[in-house]
Amino acid sequence: MPENFSSKFLDPKVVARLMAQPLLARFPMQGNISGQHKSPHRGSSVEFAEYRNYTPGDDIRRLDWRVFARTDRFYMKEFEAETNLRCYLVLDCSGSMAMAGGSHGNKLDFAKHLIATLAYLTVHQGDAAGLVCVGKKTVFEIPPRRNPTHLQTILETLDKTEPRGTTALIPALHELAEKVRQRALIIVFSDFFCETGELASCFQHLRFQKHDLAIFHLLDRMELDFQFDRPTRFVDLESSFGLVTEPAMIREQYLRQLRAFLDGLRTSCHEFNMSYRQVTTDESYEKILADFLVERARQATLV
Repeated sequence: MPENFSSKFLDPKVVARLMAQPLLARFPMQGNISGQHKSPHRGSSVEFAEYRNYTPGDDIRRLDWRVFARTDRFYMKEFEAETNLRCYLVLDCSGSMAMAGGSHGNKLDFAKHLIATLAYLTVHQGDAAGLVCVGKKTVFEIPPRRNPTHLQTILETLDKTEPRGTTALIPALHELAEKVRQRALIIVFSDFFCETGELASCFQHLRFQKHDLAIFHLLDRMELDFQFDRPTRFVDLESSFGLVTEPAMIREQYLRQLRAFLDGLRTSCHEFNMSYRQVTTDESYEKILADFLVERARQATLV
């Protein structure tokens, strides 16, 4: 049970309510042991996939004799192989993730709640969870494993991770695409304040390697609404740059640029068949995860 694990970002009641719905991959995965996720290889599960012609040396126990009786030809029954899942949880720890516009905490802490819960659910269902924390460089990298002791390591790492500096998310994602050779589920948690063209290149690289890619785009409500009604000093959380201005003078331009940025990011995700979720830190993280798990279960049945 989750109470055996120590983390302020893991709520046992939330975990218990979410455990009924497993985290599923949208695409076939490659693992080392049998599991509940479809594999690109054929196996001997109970789920029929397709027929193929018999070739000498095939196991005759998989011949379909009923088809032979109708066609006088030998056909082999192929079944979906099932395997385990490797899940990489990538956390952006740059300074902009410290943004906290209200009493609900900053973007980094919100992402930690999402990650801690998903890590627990992944390990609990017998799959492997890993963590990559990215700031100015890759700060922490914990490879995916399935045992509870490993889960505690992930939770302890989340507890001590702080937002600071610029982001190296783009080179970190390219490196991950090269490093992770077998198909995996990669979930990225960030505000994605990077050049959209460079982000698209990362997404393309990861999808080219056949990874199932999902992103949680974290934003604060103040970033979306820009409801400031008096002269304000805006500070870049990833540098020392600051600007004092009248918000009413720049609000329309700011919102126009924000819409273009969000539209560009969504377009890239759609182009590369990724799962995209824009979330704000004043939402219920439990509902966000419940919707995410249900959507993936629905999509997994369509594969």
